[in-house]
Amino acid sequence: MKGLWGNRDFRLLWTGETTSMLGSMVASTALPLVAVVTLQASTFQVALLTAAAWLPWLVIGLPAGAWVDRLAKRPIMLICNTVSMLVFGSVPLAAAFGALSMPFLLAAALLGGIAKVFFTLAYRAYVPALVGAGELLEANAKLQGSESATEVAGPGLAGLLAQAFGPVSGILADAISFGVSVVFVRAIRTRETVVPAERTPLRSQIAEGLRFVVNDRYLRTLTVFGAVSNIALTGYGSIQIVFLSRTLGAPPGLVGLVLAVAATGGVLGAALVGRLGSRLGTARAFLVCEAFVAPMGLLGPLSRPGWGLVLYVLALFGVCTGLIASNILTTTFRQQYCPPELFGRINSSAAIVNYGTIPLAGVLGGALGEAIGVRETLWVMAGVLLAALVLLAPLAKLRDFPVRAAGRPPRRLPQPT
Repeated sequence: MKGLWGNRDFRLLWTGETTSMLGSMVASTALPLVAVVTLQASTFQVALLTAAAWLPWLVIGLPAGAWVDRLAKRPIMLICNTVSMLVFGSVPLAAAFGALSMPFLLAAALLGGIAKVFFTLAYRAYVPALVGAGELLEANAKLQGSESATEVAGPGLAGLLAQAFGPVSGILADAISFGVSVVFVRAIRTRETVVPAERTPLRSQIAEGLRFVVNDRYLRTLTVFGAVSNIALTGYGSIQIVFLSRTLGAPPGLVGLVLAVAATGGVLGAALVGRLGSRLGTARAFLVCEAFVAPMGLLGPLSRPGWGLVLYVLALFGVCTGLIASNILTTTFRQQYCPPELFGRINSSAAIVNYGTIPLAGVLGGALGEAIGVRETLWVMAGVLLAALVLLAPLAKLRDFPVRAAGRPPRRLPQPT
């Protein structure tokens, strides 16, 4: 084996995370399908599922970042995956006893979202403990590439499970995947070093992370752009199941197939990102990717029933290709650039703006979908995504993202245990 595939602990992390992501991708299609097909939910109620899943970033994102900085990351990841397994395992159990309802689904999405906040912050801070600084781009490309592959398989599998066993079976698959992930993460031997820090009040620690983001022009630009683009992307995505299922009349199996084929764009983006970053520079490659994403969204609302679905596939394929590549570049930039002792707080400070807009966008997408129509809402969101590109102007002169903040010493390589 060569490269990171020769790193046992990275292989375990990759396997566990890929398994849980496959389950999550199945559930991301299965949850709205349960709402639409089983519970006959309205467009607004379906969009609320997206809002509930992302609301915890807005509510607990900042303190979560400070807590994660204080603690070892691996135990946090194990606890979060265990909680997610129990939460999503309760959904098929409720369905079996005839107790499933929209409030129950919303509660499951909310609790799963809380676990995801802590897991995501710990997971992103843990990756640099497993690999060297020069391997971060490769690690993120492999992790994001497998995540993109699950986005291909997940919706299709959700559609097949829905037709064969009912939509709720996809949520059961998600619960099982979290259990498998727990097994693999427990087997990791590397333990990151948690540097004891002076116990300052939580409010002061949160403020330190916020100040770092606000005062840094690169992080500030990416955070504001991420917030606006997430409004557009989430508003778009929160009603796409309704658009495909009701407006275009696609059955569950075809909905899953459309989303699966479109998601192959993410695999392509992950495969190309290393080459793009080397040839163009990491910052320029990021700008090219985002400039590709925005106009592709305009193809979605042009879709029609039957063969017209191809336009929606092309739209999502282009969005996934550019978005996954740009996410890998910015994730690697933050891991190299931000001080490790502040990483959780910096990440959560950016995330509360980036991800905090997602529940609002989910509600906005549902409200607009009912007020002006689903297709018309897709047009609005595609226009916002295109307009957001002007926010990236401060990065236009960069070839590469800087590898560390001014005055910060180089990141130490992980020590074997």
